[in-house]
This record gives sequence, structure tokens and C-alpha cells, in this order.
Amino acid sequence: MNEKITKGHRVIFHVDMNSFYASVEMAYDPLLKGKPVAIAGNVEERKGIIVTCSYEARAFGVKTTMPLWEARQKCPQLIVRKPNFDRYRKSSQAMFDLLREYTDQVEPVSIDEGYMDVTDYAGPLTPLQIAEEIQLRLQKELLLPCSIGIAPNKFLAKMASDMKKPMGITILRKREIDKILWPMNVGEMHGVGAKTAEKLKTISITTIGELAKGNDYQLKHLLGINGERLKKRANGVDTRPVDPDSVSEFKSIGNSTTLPKDSEDERLLEKTIEKLSSSVSARMKRKSVLSHNIQLMIRYGIHHTVTRSRKLPNPIEGESAIKAAAMFLLRKHWDGEPVRLLGVTAQELVEKDDSVKQLDLFTFQEDAKKEPLHKTLQDLEDKFGKGIIKRGIKNKNTADAGSKAKITTSFQKDFLE
Repeated sequence: MNEKITKGHRVIFHVDMNSFYASVEMAYDPLLKGKPVAIAGNVEERKGIIVTCSYEARAFGVKTTMPLWEARQKCPQLIVRKPNFDRYRKSSQAMFDLLREYTDQVEPVSIDEGYMDVTDYAGPLTPLQIAEEIQLRLQKELLLPCSIGIAPNKFLAKMASDMKKPMGITILRKREIDKILWPMNVGEMHGVGAKTAEKLKTISITTIGELAKGNDYQLKHLLGINGERLKKRANGVDTRPVDPDSVSEFKSIGNSTTLPKDSEDERLLEKTIEKLSSSVSARMKRKSVLSHNIQLMIRYGIHHTVTRSRKLPNPIEGESAIKAAAMFLLRKHWDGEPVRLLGVTAQELVEKDDSVKQLDLFTFQEDAKKEPLHKTLQDLEDKFGKGIIKRGIKNKNTADAGSKAKITTSFQKDFLE
């Protein structure tokens, strides 16, 4: 792809940072370079799990999600660091700012990866030269390695970026998928998890090529509408645009935490749910969203997990309301066995401005008291414009209200806040 961009043909990049957390730590501490480094939460406790590790650590067999004790057995000289999420956010923002110097069509999909659409790039560089320059600058200016996939759509670009790591640049053209993509195991395909791969085996589909030629009826019967979508992807078809605004589109906000030891102490479980609810509430307020559904996850052992949810009559955001819904689910569905992990998730999120509260017998009196104030605020907005008066001030510290709880936090979608 040394040629200039041909009109009418999309050119999509998938930029994937290599061992991002570990690489950021190395950038801040050059003494870590070239050494086996791992990032793990709760280093002192049994629940410490490898979040990511350097390629030097991987050479010893250390892998993501591996228990810390096992990683240390495989690599006694392993250097372990606790996550520093503020540091990772700053590096992520710097990375995406650099990408936006080439195009405003940049779609972050997580803290360490994103898509770029350079179709309308009008500069002097070819797509390959753009990728080479981005990779070089990220390494030189931020000390962060990355791999880049170049393709005519998002799916193929994502597949391409995984083909050479670290510091790879891979071009994947649609006309080459039968030779490059189709021989690969279907489990290596983006969008196909372990469970889906097992299901596909039941209809004798083990490679991406076999999926591409799969029977439409069988796939739909086995996987529903996802079967049709995966077959299209296997054939290199993906019409999704690169959407710079999609980072703000999220469906849920949730946190989970593993207990120091399996417990059947209801007071401890309630305290844990309270901390989780506080953290979820803080993040919801930061995003100005409400939830129509609260989900509770209970894990009894390594392989036994129960998830239950409760539909709410009115949307909520407050810690006490979230905790009440989660505790209702705990008391209803907990079987009394020792609990290893708890998770609280707010689902079916809506923007506050778009939410309509349904008055009922229990909330009518409270809402009626506020009605004169609501009417005054509405009259002012009608006269002077929406947003002229805010119902309270967002305190920057509010977002961290739940940070005291030692909780595993997902950085997908909300890392740029």
C-alpha cells in the first residue's frame, strides 16, 4: 500500500498499543526496560491477577489473567507494579491526541486502542507512510510501542493489527483474505469468543474460511442474528463507519471485587455491595446518566457464577437506591454458600435530560413538593435557554467518591473522563 489513497476506497487503521500498562510504567521508569514486568491488582492478596505484562515476561509463560502466584512461579525475577490508572489515562490521552493530528476521524474503543479513517487525508504521505510515522512518533515522543493494522474496514484492520506484535504494521486487503484470514482458527477471529467457537464446532466450523462459507440457516439457528454478522465479517464485509462520538455510547456501568477470602458473612457482603454501589453511583453522576436496571453478579467459585437483574419502576443514580436494588437481589438469589466475588452493574442507561420519571404512589408526594421549583426552573429555561441554571455543581472530587473501595474498575468506554 505504497500508493496514494484511491478515491472511493476506505482506508482504516486500527492502532493497538503493545502491553500498554507495562509500557507506560517503562516509559516512566527507564530502569524497567528490557525486564520482565507485570501489572497486577491487590499484589498482597490471593486475588492478585496479571492485568498485563511485558513481552520479556511473556517469554517465561506469564499471561494476562494469570494468578500472581503462578506468574511468580514461572518467572521468579518478575517485577510487579500496581496499576496507576491516572498515569495510564494521561498516556492514553496523549496517544489519541497524536492520532488526531492526522485526522479528526478517530474512534477510541478502549484505553489502549482505536480506529482511524484516513480516507480523506490530503497530505503528502501514503497510508503506509502515515502508519510508519505514527508508530515512530508514539515510540519516540511517548516511549510507547504499538501495532497498526491497515485495511478497507474496521474488522479487517483489527485482525491485521493482531498479526504482528510488538511494533508491527500489517496491511490486509480484501482480495487477500482467502489466503491470509481463512486458514486461521475461527477462535482467533475478532468477535468470536471461546463459547461461540465451541458452538461452531458442533456444525463442523473450525476455521474462518469454513465460517465464511457456512450455511446461513445453520448459523442463524445456532447463533441468531450474530451468525449472519460473523459470516459477513469472515467474508471481509464490514460497513461500520469510524465514529469519533461512539466513546460516549455505553450501555452499562459496573464494578466488581473479589473478597479477601470466600465469605458467607451477610454483613461483609452488604458492606461490599455498599462500596460497589458508591463507586457505580459516582461514575453515573460523572456521566449524568440514570439506570433503569440493576444487575448483581455472585461468584461462588472459579466456575460458578450467578447474575440476576432487577427492572426498576423509576430510573436511579443514587448510591442508596443502587444498594437497595442490589441487596434485594442478594437476599432473593444468594443460596447461603460462601461468596468469592460480587459485582454491581447499572444497566439500561439513559441521559438525565432524556429520562422521564414515572410518578407512582410512593414518589408522588415527594415530587409534588418539588413541583413549584421545577416549574420555576422550566420557566427560566424557556425564557433564557436550556442549561441557564444547573441543579447543583459537579464537584471534580465527586467522581472519585468510590475510589477508597478496592474495586476492579472497567476502563472500557469511560477511560477518557
